[in-house]
Amino acid sequence: MDEVESMIGRGREAIDMIIDADSLQEGIIGEFQFDPELGPGAVVGTVTIGGQPATIIANDADEYNPRFPVVFAGVIGLEEGYKMALAVYRTITVDKEKPLDQKRALLLIVDTPGNGPGKIEEIMGMNKSTGGYQLALAEARKAGHPVIAIVIGRAISGAFLCHGLQADHILSLSKEFGTMIHVMPLTSISRITKLDIELLEDLSTKNPVFAAGVNFFYRLGGVNEVVDQVEGMRDAMIRHIDEVRELKRTGQFDKLGPWGRGTIGAERGGRQTRKMVIEKMTEEFDAVADKYLYA
Repeated sequence: MDEVESMIGRGREAIDMIIDADSLQEGIIGEFQFDPELGPGAVVGTVTIGGQPATIIANDADEYNPRFPVVFAGVIGLEEGYKMALAVYRTITVDKEKPLDQKRALLLIVDTPGNGPGKIEEIMGMNKSTGGYQLALAEARKAGHPVIAIVIGRAISGAFLCHGLQADHILSLSKEFGTMIHVMPLTSISRITKLDIELLEDLSTKNPVFAAGVNFFYRLGGVNEVVDQVEGMRDAMIRHIDEVRELKRTGQFDKLGPWGRGTIGAERGGRQTRKMVIEKMTEEFDAVADKYLYA
């Protein structure tokens, strides 16, 4: 492969590469219009892709939020989380009466180094903001909207949990673009688990649960497809929108979203014990359920 240029910090460029030319109506979804000063680190709006309307939600690493100094370089802050959630709920509202095969897709362009957990944000409810965005995406999935995420740069920690991991399908540019995917740094895992950092560093080279990066997440099922060229992002997004729409049309919701990624991860050899743990927990729950459910 020829040398490639990183897409980190280039969310707006990625939007233009993926959508139909000049189709972005920023800050507009149906009859709804967003306050242009709300959550400047998030780009939301209406686009078309393959001639079909869709909602775009992306990070803008070139903006910062003057009200929250920790929100810059793609960080998802308090306002950004609410803005993204509003974009999802307004999409659901606009398409509420449309049949399943006409509900517009939500396209998530992911390039975020994390959330903005400053003291003010925590006091004002940062967890509610990001949690609300996760819930919104889950509701959109269940309402029939295809939700497709593509990682173009960084997908880190709690910001990836809300902006990406609730998607039906997740795509990612390959590691040659400098893409970074991980839920928690090894130093933090060490503090929480009390395991030696040396042990975790060794595990991170061979165990997908502890490892970071696109290839390990692919093995876990966390990434549905790795895209090797930026020129391929648009076609991949269109193809996955169609695939997800067809699975929903035929009622195969269990093959999508977090549950579907668990199944894919087992097939790829990255989540071998998941099924056994679920079966054991179900068995133990069933053994005592009558004592509590109808008490």
